[in-house]
Amino acid sequence: MIPLNTYLIAYICIYLASFTLYIAIERINVNYLKKYGQKVPVAFEGMIDEKELQKISRYTTDNIRFKLFQTSISKIIFLYILLSGILPWLAEFLTRTNFLIAGLIFFAVIGLAEVLMGLPFDYYHSFVIEDRYGFNTKTLKIWFADLAKSMLVVIILGTFLLSAFLLMVKYTGQNWWIWTWAVFLLFQLIMTILYPTVIAPLFNKFTPLENSELKDGIKRLAKEEGLNIEEIYQMDATKRTRHTNAYFSGMGKAKRIVLFDSLIRSHGQDEILAILAHEIGHLQKNHIKKQLVVVSVVSLFLFFLASKLLTWDVMYNSFGFSNMPYYVGLFLVGILWEPVNFFISPVGMAISRKYEREADIYSLGILKTSKPLSTALKKMAKENLSNLKPHPLYVCFNYSHPPLLERIEYLEAREP
Repeated sequence: MIPLNTYLIAYICIYLASFTLYIAIERINVNYLKKYGQKVPVAFEGMIDEKELQKISRYTTDNIRFKLFQTSISKIIFLYILLSGILPWLAEFLTRTNFLIAGLIFFAVIGLAEVLMGLPFDYYHSFVIEDRYGFNTKTLKIWFADLAKSMLVVIILGTFLLSAFLLMVKYTGQNWWIWTWAVFLLFQLIMTILYPTVIAPLFNKFTPLENSELKDGIKRLAKEEGLNIEEIYQMDATKRTRHTNAYFSGMGKAKRIVLFDSLIRSHGQDEILAILAHEIGHLQKNHIKKQLVVVSVVSLFLFFLASKLLTWDVMYNSFGFSNMPYYVGLFLVGILWEPVNFFISPVGMAISRKYEREADIYSLGILKTSKPLSTALKKMAKENLSNLKPHPLYVCFNYSHPPLLERIEYLEAREP
């Protein structure tokens, strides 16, 4: 075990404080659901009954309890590894290895441990909880294939990005953080092109939308709003899950609209158009660009902070490291930021919920009615067993969208 000092004790206190608050918020949410989520809301009368509401409550509670158990185990194991001295030993073992190879091995060991630790939880969630409520449709073969593909993608992209970071730190002098930040932003932009065209097709099959009437309606709606959509795809989501969704992805020629096949089967054309009108609202309100600006500013600050901490020997010594390799510094900066990020996450969630509200209003404006989107949201809440009564504090920390009931009531109150 590494010896405790003031800085390490301070980190442990912040780490445990964030963990304790996380547990408290989850428990508060469960208790709130038990107290206020047992009556069908007026907006959902005729859509769901008491039996379905109880199923929603059970699904939400099961997921929260599972997540609490998984997070607790993960946090405890991580803290043990951090204090055990295993990582300083690994860094010492890699001392005579080329700095780039050493950095890749160091993060690979940590990443592999994380994957192995998460496997039983991922299996249980998919084949027990999701299966219990009729969502899981994947087979063990698909599960293993997805796992292998995910690891391959992470290894390739992670190796590229980490190598670029380490090379920048070593060879670009004191201003390495500016160059590394630029590489990070470039990577983000490249991913907006690679994800819809290369990565996503590794896991799902994307085919041109078969429903010509729906396709014409979507293109007409997009054209009216000044958008040129080359192709609209349907995704074989039901190969893995019965959850429903739709989304825009990509930039430029890689831009595409994707509809889950489960959504196409369960929703009418006017409802799907309303969902896409909401997504168009994000584009027209420049929410993606605004989020990119926020990410750019925050990441610039983090890289600047890293540039100061990477030469601070107290940070290395506090965590038991006798030497100061760059890759260890990047790792330590990451774990120092993680509990801090938890406390400031409500700011980012609030901004995201604001954007979602603006997109809802935009949809209402171009369709001149809230009924299709409101009906679509109700169906999605029923199909996905969404919690209709989350605690406000839980929403503050976890919801990137306003709660569904709140969105529906907001839309229906503004029906012309």
